[in-house]
Amino acid sequence: MKQRSAMISIALGACLWGIIGIFVSSLYEKGFTPIQVVTLRVTMAAIFMSAYVIKKDHRLFRIPLSDSRYFIGTGIISIVLFNWCLFSAMEVTSISIAFVLLYTAPAFVTILSFFLFKEALTLRKITALLTTLVGCTLVIGLFPDVQGSISLYGLLLGLGSGFFYALYSIFGKYALRKHNSLTVTVYTFLFAAVAVLPFSGLGERIAIFSQWEVWGLIAGLGFVSTMLPFVLYTKGLEYVESSRASIIATIEPVVASITGFLLFNETLTIWQYAGIAFVIGSVLMVQESRKTKAIQPAEGFNV
Repeated sequence: MKQRSAMISIALGACLWGIIGIFVSSLYEKGFTPIQVVTLRVTMAAIFMSAYVIKKDHRLFRIPLSDSRYFIGTGIISIVLFNWCLFSAMEVTSISIAFVLLYTAPAFVTILSFFLFKEALTLRKITALLTTLVGCTLVIGLFPDVQGSISLYGLLLGLGSGFFYALYSIFGKYALRKHNSLTVTVYTFLFAAVAVLPFSGLGERIAIFSQWEVWGLIAGLGFVSTMLPFVLYTKGLEYVESSRASIIATIEPVVASITGFLLFNETLTIWQYAGIAFVIGSVLMVQESRKTKAIQPAEGFNV
């Protein structure tokens, strides 16, 4: 029974990640830019995560100053740039396409791990990489109708989100050798918030913050689609092996596509839906080939 509840918890967390487009698109309508939405997300997540860690075990905040280099990697190089690419891709393409391109992250992790950690590049992994390539080609519209393809800028943003999120798994792998997963997560958001806040230009949007609706959207972004799904996903991992949890989490881009269709009138061609299936299929192939001892962030590719 615990395992069934844990699987539901993981699926619910993935669903909450998948509806982030509701908050992002609504904040765009209020006049915020992608970098400002990134700032709002990481700042609110840092506040919520800090409160959660203080309540759970304040000793998790204790780290050597020299270990800050890990969180420069996870927080600034990965999370800030990944979120900016993802939110910008949502703006210039669509929620559906942005999330599918985000799910190229496992392919990037596979390639980077081969060079950095000497992980074997098996036939299954090579097949998954080729499947990802085919899926992305279909999703962005390069086949069969070239005229229906997205812009090069949109493609680079989408792939950039996948690449920079993949770096979280790489930097996180080093950090988790010395620290608890909650420590890594809270410092990731704290470093991200401190780095991006001075350059966000949020001071120019002071007037907008007088609207209660805006605060509701900000709280939704930081809590509903960041803090809460992380807690649900992590809780589920107590009773479900990481590889299975990652497979369950592939519901995320599906939920994102449904959200885009129902709320924002986004439509895709049959070929693009086929591309989504290819990309999700490649993720399943990579996850099935991993051992249960793999490091946790490398298992779940979630926003």
